[in-house]
Amino acid sequence: MKKSNFMTLDSLSLQEFDENSELIPLMTPEDEEAMNNEELPETLPILSLRNTVLFPGVVIPITAGRDKSIKLIKDANKGSKVIGVVAQKDESVENPSAKEIHETGTVARILRVLKMPDGNVTVIIQGKKRFKVAEVLTEEPYMNATIRDLPEAKPGLKDEEFGAIIDSIKDLALEIIKESPNIPSEASFAIKNIESNSFLVNFVSSNMNLSVTEKQKLLEMNDLQQRALATLKHMNVEFQRLELKNDIQSKVQMDMSQQQREYFLHQQMKTIQEELGGVSHDEEIEEMKAKAKDKIWDEKVAKHFDKEIGKLQRMNPQVAEYSIQRNYLELFLDLPWNEFSEDKFDLKRARKILDRDHFGLDDVKRRIIEYLAVLKLRNDMKSPILCLYGPPGVGKTSLGKSVAEALGREYVRVSLGGLRDEAEIRGHRKTYIGAMPGRIIQSLKKAGTSNPVFVLDEIDKLSNSHQGDPSSAMLEVLDPEQNSEFYDNFLEMGYDLSKVMFIATSNSLATIQPALLDRMEIINVTGYTIEEKVEIAKRHLLPKQLKEHGLTTDNLKIGKPQLEKVVEGYTRESGVRGLEKQIAKIVRYAAKNIAMEEDYNIKVTNDDIIEVLGSPKLERDKYENNNVAGVVTGLAWTRVGGDILFIESILSKGKGALTITGNLGKVMKESATIAMEYIKSNADAFGIDPEVFDKYNVHIHVPEGATPKDGPSAGVTMLTSLVSLFTQRKVKKSLAMTGEITLRGKVLPVGGIKEKILAAKRAKIKEILLCEENKRDIDEIKPEYLKGLTFHYVTDMSEVIDLAVTKQTVKNAKKL
Repeated sequence: MKKSNFMTLDSLSLQEFDENSELIPLMTPEDEEAMNNEELPETLPILSLRNTVLFPGVVIPITAGRDKSIKLIKDANKGSKVIGVVAQKDESVENPSAKEIHETGTVARILRVLKMPDGNVTVIIQGKKRFKVAEVLTEEPYMNATIRDLPEAKPGLKDEEFGAIIDSIKDLALEIIKESPNIPSEASFAIKNIESNSFLVNFVSSNMNLSVTEKQKLLEMNDLQQRALATLKHMNVEFQRLELKNDIQSKVQMDMSQQQREYFLHQQMKTIQEELGGVSHDEEIEEMKAKAKDKIWDEKVAKHFDKEIGKLQRMNPQVAEYSIQRNYLELFLDLPWNEFSEDKFDLKRARKILDRDHFGLDDVKRRIIEYLAVLKLRNDMKSPILCLYGPPGVGKTSLGKSVAEALGREYVRVSLGGLRDEAEIRGHRKTYIGAMPGRIIQSLKKAGTSNPVFVLDEIDKLSNSHQGDPSSAMLEVLDPEQNSEFYDNFLEMGYDLSKVMFIATSNSLATIQPALLDRMEIINVTGYTIEEKVEIAKRHLLPKQLKEHGLTTDNLKIGKPQLEKVVEGYTRESGVRGLEKQIAKIVRYAAKNIAMEEDYNIKVTNDDIIEVLGSPKLERDKYENNNVAGVVTGLAWTRVGGDILFIESILSKGKGALTITGNLGKVMKESATIAMEYIKSNADAFGIDPEVFDKYNVHIHVPEGATPKDGPSAGVTMLTSLVSLFTQRKVKKSLAMTGEITLRGKVLPVGGIKEKILAAKRAKIKEILLCEENKRDIDEIKPEYLKGLTFHYVTDMSEVIDLAVTKQTVKNAKKL
């Protein structure tokens, strides 16, 4: 129902309108009967209303602004004060014609006319009886028309159904007044005091919040009971809307009051924090926005940041997600988006740095210099993925630091040993409490640039678990075609890793996932020779240990012969970690004597080494004489470098059985079988009686039986040993050999030549026999390491026998 109409309830009356009246009674049944008995005039001036419908008995105020309407009201007010009121079909029409007004209207009596300051006229009118326009006579200066009465069908006084409808209308009207905040409570008194049923229906219809069209339909109903029923339906709809509206408002009011309460509490907390010297949340957000202005972001990243910081502003600071969101934005601001350090392309300086920090490793240094050269020529080249593969302690990890210094880039190291959780690489999703980015993004944040040298240490020791496969997560990181958009779960955006130089280190290639191995360029970092270890100890290890123990070169001096003694007698490794520990013991011995003011030799002697380190534990094998048949020196490759290997064979009475001992692998046993069968098939060429093979058992042994040994490279050594045994002739003095053999009598190349040659030189070997194809490996070794060695290159097993087995019979030769 409308507020404005209820506000005029005090003005309702069919009696004469007295200007001095303060309270005018409502229409009574007597007033209604008198109104119905009034006769209608034949013609009436017609006043068209834009946005309301007048019902019989109802008093309403009307503001007239049109010239025609003002003139009509003035003329009528001077005369009979009776006019016809009808509603326009279209309220936007300024001067409606006869066709643009409804035919059914209400005869009205003018109660009072008021002139307004703006020139309009407000008239208070009261409806009397319904009429129908018969014919429009004139439209100027205002509309005049002939009218006819519209009789109204009314139910009887004792009609129970009509009485129930009227009671329902009263009750519902009172409920609406009670629920509506816009209708004053005094309106309920008016409803209770209306005695006329028809006036009650008209009064409620007039004041309901209906459209002009709906009200016009109610007015046109001739049956009062039908009109009452239609009015009740509209009232029900309005009451339901009002209840729903009030429910919504009460919920909103509760939410608003809760929000206001929280707001005031937060404001108080903010004030307390500021008093205590803390930073308010608003200040934090403003600081983040100020920081963001200095970042070098592309449009996509900037848009994402604006969206996320807007989310933070709308978030309650007390919820758990607030801290996650803040951490996320802080990471966003700390990451070096599009921030790159300038590369230094001075290749001579880079070579000096690499040579300064690492002795040897020529292949690795050459590859790095090649990379720098290409990067200097093409400044947009994607960084390659290098994998330094080799035994522990050879300087793979420290090499990355030297590369970073040579390039002028930041150095970052990530240890991957034992990593089992894929989230360590890709990060956790923000939805988890305590979520963090992966190690890649964290390390870039720490580096402060987007193009550091990234050392991925121990990449072969990544392991699988129920939490995912980290090595599979590394596939995207180490692929130059994909890592320009590396996706971290916490960051939720692609990050460009294409300018990062990745250097992976590995002790073994066997455990690296094949797809991951395919993405990397493998560079083999071999073990150091004894000469290289001595140089490393002199240049790097000894000065480092002296510094760490607070000494100088004036306090302790270790010569090269003594360093070599330490290398040979106390370490057995490819790298230099064990050597560094032994040097540290000697330095601590000197430090103790200085602190206790005891005498000691500043220049370390061999006796001092034995005193500090004890007796040598790993004395190298020396070359033995060739006085015994069947004893031949072979060359072997071990995990800790090259070594010489003795192969012994002996004959005993039997039926031709072959026995092999020495903890040998399958391949090595097969080499012995091949050698034996080759000798049997070529016995005449070697001058061996074939009957010997059936009369004697042959036993082949390789000393140091506790050490597992395998590989094909002892094939030529076993062949030479067996020929010497069966012919009882001496093997050439100071000769060592290596090579694989076949049943056809061919000698095949083997690996580890560099380490084997250096082991032979340490054992005072003078001549070395090996396959023709291994000549290329000899050419790669520095000439200074080959001085005093003679090489014999062979392709056939007969050549091996001709070179290795002399014509001279051994002392105390057996007669076979």
